[in-house]
Amino acid sequence: MGQFLAKILADLKIIQNSHTTNNPTLEAIATANSEEDKVKTTQQTQREAEERLRKGVKPVVLPTTEEVAVAKAKVQYQDNLFRFAVAGVAGSGKSSLVNAIRGLRNSDTGATPTGVVGTTVTVGRYRDSNRRLPFVWYDIPGAGTLNQPGWQYFNNQGLFVFDCIIVLVGDRFTQTDLAILENCRRFQIPTYIVRSKADFHIPNLMNDTGYDSDDDDDESQYETMYNAARERYISDTQATVQQNLGDAKLPVQKVYLVSNKVLLSAVKKRMLPKAALDEMELLKDLLEEACARRCVATEDKAEA
Repeated sequence: MGQFLAKILADLKIIQNSHTTNNPTLEAIATANSEEDKVKTTQQTQREAEERLRKGVKPVVLPTTEEVAVAKAKVQYQDNLFRFAVAGVAGSGKSSLVNAIRGLRNSDTGATPTGVVGTTVTVGRYRDSNRRLPFVWYDIPGAGTLNQPGWQYFNNQGLFVFDCIIVLVGDRFTQTDLAILENCRRFQIPTYIVRSKADFHIPNLMNDTGYDSDDDDDESQYETMYNAARERYISDTQATVQQNLGDAKLPVQKVYLVSNKVLLSAVKKRMLPKAALDEMELLKDLLEEACARRCVATEDKAEA
């Protein structure tokens, strides 16, 4: 864990002393739209995409200039900020994850609202609690079943404006999860597959295998059964995720197993309890992505 913490602190220092460059995905879309306007109309592009879809070829449909403007307004887009989105169905723990990464408890002032039953219908926008970091976190509305092709969902939600998308998954991927992963790959937007609530799932597995705290007065069975349940949780989740990716013909991708409580401790206290899984690695990888994708050191920008 020590090497992860050292890298996180180094990346935080780089980000705090850097300028944020333009979003490369939006620049690519603007360039492609400019070139495409010379040869065809948006309606022609749409018809060709739908025809390819009928033939089983999933299209890459570029959002129009107008759609980009609408999506930017929807998320209160600012060029100098790096946008992380967290997507997942209702009940997957999105809001608690956003709070933990921002270093906030669910009850803290400024925390993302949690415990609301039902699917979020609007995008939630939250600045990082450390205002020295140019980060904004978004809670994206989820839907288990799509009534439109995945590429239409992706464009209609304006997901192309984000710099990075965390896909929070449950026992199985939803159509929304797959649509996001597939289209992010086409638009070259980094994605991170995360499963949270490890501190809930592992004790449940212990109970399923016969552990009863009432019969374990001295807790002699606890550590053995906890470790066994932890390993089973890791292996089962990894296998399920890779199976889901394979079924969708998507490449193998790491899944980060986290507890929001542990993640909060990592952010606030820079320390991890024994129950830690991939929390520190997730933070390290997110910060590395921010550095690589958008950050330019002050002296480098001055030279440019």
